[in-house]
Amino acid sequence: MTDASTAPDASLTAFLIGQRLAGPHEPAQWHPLAGGVSSDIWQVELPGRSICIKRALPQLKVSAEWLAPVDRNAYEWAWMQFAAQHCPGNVPTPLAHDEAAGLFAMSFLAPNAHPVWKQQLMAGQVVPATARALGEVLGRLHAASAQECGLPSAFETIDNFLALRLDPYLLATAARHPSLSLQLSKLAVRTAGTQRALVHGDVSPKNVLVGPEGPVLLDAECAWYGDPAFDLAFCLNHLLLKCLARPEAKDVLLDSFDILAQEYLAHVNWEPSHSLEARSAELLPALMLARVDGKSPVEYLTDPAAKSLVRSAASALIERPVTQLDSVAQAWRRALAS
Repeated sequence: MTDASTAPDASLTAFLIGQRLAGPHEPAQWHPLAGGVSSDIWQVELPGRSICIKRALPQLKVSAEWLAPVDRNAYEWAWMQFAAQHCPGNVPTPLAHDEAAGLFAMSFLAPNAHPVWKQQLMAGQVVPATARALGEVLGRLHAASAQECGLPSAFETIDNFLALRLDPYLLATAARHPSLSLQLSKLAVRTAGTQRALVHGDVSPKNVLVGPEGPVLLDAECAWYGDPAFDLAFCLNHLLLKCLARPEAKDVLLDSFDILAQEYLAHVNWEPSHSLEARSAELLPALMLARVDGKSPVEYLTDPAAKSLVRSAASALIERPVTQLDSVAQAWRRALAS
């Protein structure tokens, strides 16, 4: 590998060669990829092909102290293998994994054919069909996982989920809002104790590519066999918050919210769909508040008035929970109108 000096460190070059992803004398160009806070990610250009390498970080790239176990890399790899079996067009192709080094390789998906959904939404390009397709894929994956008896033990990763999701989102927000602390803590406990399906844990528009075969899911570092209502609420939350970033697209964003939710709920066959919807509807306002006052606030909400609006609307729903997602959307619509 004649261009090994361009690799961030020698262990990455050794991984490429050791996994037979590249020959020892092949030139390789490494390009760091942006977009995540929890891992280092590179595009590696090799003669006639490109691949993607990902390595988990022990300290996430945020201003607050946020530590997480690096063995999550192995669970993300396992989630990708599961998803590739059931929805092969909706996940990158897993190529190689080194558990001890916390590294894996997957196919590189060119941005011109796989734009990031977040970039489209932030540009005001809101296509309800994308939301529908994502609801279908997420529902199919959850339904398939609920039928596989070996997954609960294979993804017994509550420590990772606590470090990456429940603590920085729900519990950190509870510490900032003492009047809501009891409700938020109860949500965290209930979520941690619910085991229904394999949860991706980070179904965010930044982790969804809009590909020719439908949405492609990335970054399953939080993978955990637990409460699928979290995935649904986590994703829908972004459609609500982006109404503040793109107010001219408010109506189509709220339409996309409804479409994604209904498409997903149509695939819920492992429990009564109204039970899952109720848990998701209770989680959703808590996650809204967390994206303002938790450890990972969304970067596009900088206006104090916008943050105040989120706090007011979310707090009201946390104090007086609803059981239907449409009720959350309607409350948010009224808050925006006010």
